[in-house]
Amino acid sequence: MTDTRQIVEAIVAVLATAALSGCAAQVAAEKRSGAAAVGATEQCYGIARAGRNDCRTRAHVCAGWAGRNQDPGAFIYVPAGTCERIVHGALNES
Repeated sequence: MTDTRQIVEAIVAVLATAALSGCAAQVAAEKRSGAAAVGATEQCYGIARAGRNDCRTRAHVCAGWAGRNQDPGAFIYVPAGTCERIVHGALNES
């Protein structure tokens, strides 16, 4: 169980770091290409680590401002189709 958790946390950390650099560009690319495109991503709520969220949320106006781990109002971008497989992951803000 610990190994699985560490793997998920590592994936979340890598994805969060990669997405922080291009949040606005990512949103624009998704709008242009559509969700079915290769390399498409989705916003996954409830899995971001403190200070590692992507983009703005209802609670704050900037990426990296999540105050706690697994904040249900904070999201990170993950590959399309993977969010609901991650523990605490949700496609909609709670």
